[in-house]
Amino acid sequence: MIFSRPELLPLLCVPVLFAFWQWFARGQPLALPMDFTQIRRRPVLDVFIRGLGFLPPGLLACAIVLWAGPLIEGPPTYPAQVTNIQIALDTSGSMNDPFGDRTKPDGKQFTRFDAAMEAIAEFTTSRRGDAFGFSIFTSKVIHWVPLTKDLDAIRMATPFVRPGVFPLRWWDGTKVGNAMLACAELLEQRHDGERMLIVLSDGESDDLLGDLATQVGQTLKSKKIIVHSISVRTQAPLEGMRRVSQITGGQIFESGDSAGLREVFRQIDQLQRAKLVSAQTQWLEYFRPVALAGLALFILLQLTAFGLRFTPW
Repeated sequence: MIFSRPELLPLLCVPVLFAFWQWFARGQPLALPMDFTQIRRRPVLDVFIRGLGFLPPGLLACAIVLWAGPLIEGPPTYPAQVTNIQIALDTSGSMNDPFGDRTKPDGKQFTRFDAAMEAIAEFTTSRRGDAFGFSIFTSKVIHWVPLTKDLDAIRMATPFVRPGVFPLRWWDGTKVGNAMLACAELLEQRHDGERMLIVLSDGESDDLLGDLATQVGQTLKSKKIIVHSISVRTQAPLEGMRRVSQITGGQIFESGDSAGLREVFRQIDQLQRAKLVSAQTQWLEYFRPVALAGLALFILLQLTAFGLRFTPW
């Protein structure tokens, strides 16, 4: 057993000194007529009553031990290693295009953006314990939600990052490579756990053409970031995104409807399962035995007050 506040244990000297005083103290003698009568001495009763004087010091000792916070070693735990996951979503105008044949309750067709946000919400919910960040991009990048375990922050961002909310004259186009590098800077700041980047886009990107994709992939690989790319369109995925994913050890996925997109996220979840770290000692509070002992001493102390004590004179 250990204590969370061991610096309080020296206070146990106080009840020990109190107990010594209770045993040896004689008080102020007072002469009474009965002192000169022939009364048989009962040493056993004298020792018993003096022993009951240890109840208040014992009660004080229990209080000090409880204050010190007793702990016992519990079963070892095997916590999962946190994965830092940054999600980068393309919010250019083309993400408002219909996606599959699904319709929303208001009668409008599901767009690529709607399907992406729905799949992201489902994915983050299934990965509780990991840290998520959320970025939106076109030709520029906005880190909307920093890496956090508050999953509601990402789900509540939907109405504010929908394509068309920002004026298209300055928020349009698609630069996937620029978004990858910007998100990598955020992930690099997290020193604990693995790093994963999920990029969703439906357009062409001129900053991943030719050797540019290789350069971006090598940069992300040097920062130990695994990139999974999702092509949210009916055409073949961008070759540059495929190359970056392969270099970093990730994969590229294609999805043509909302059901397929959710399945893609389930596949990513299986690829990046949480890893268990070494066993850690778990210390549990151990108040119950000490508290029960203190309660028993308190009840016994109250019972002795009915007669098992020395008279005040």
